[in-house]
Amino acid sequence: MQRIASELDTLIHHYLPGLQALPVEQLRHKPSPFRWSKKEIIGHTIDSAQNNLRRFITAQYEDTPHIVYNQDQWAALSGYQQYDEAGLIGLWYLLHQHLVAVLKNMPPAMAQRQCRTESVYTLEWLARDYIRHLQHHLHQVLGLEPVPYP
Repeated sequence: MQRIASELDTLIHHYLPGLQALPVEQLRHKPSPFRWSKKEIIGHTIDSAQNNLRRFITAQYEDTPHIVYNQDQWAALSGYQQYDEAGLIGLWYLLHQHLVAVLKNMPPAMAQRQCRTESVYTLEWLARDYIRHLQHHLHQVLGLEPVPYP
């Protein structure tokens, strides 16, 4: 998990300046009433990080916990569109730094423990998947080449 933690740490430090440089108008713009703004997409990655933190911690002491969440409800109920932009990006950064710390502290034997989301996955698989998921959304927010994600 050390390698995955380092990859995530590199990723968040690579993209942080781009997030901080986005104009407020771009962050707030909603393409339609039914689509997320860039702020809400950033908020979605915060929600996803929180749920993955719970998976990474809980699966180390419980056998195959079942941890899912409704991403649309989390985003709507969190009110990310009303967040202060700098505060939102600060929260994103700190939460991802915590995720890196949890992964770095995870004993190697724990990487193969399992957690059930829609299917059963190892913690290692979930961590790698989260990096792909995060990159996909960061590229959306920053207007970069799309990163495919299921």
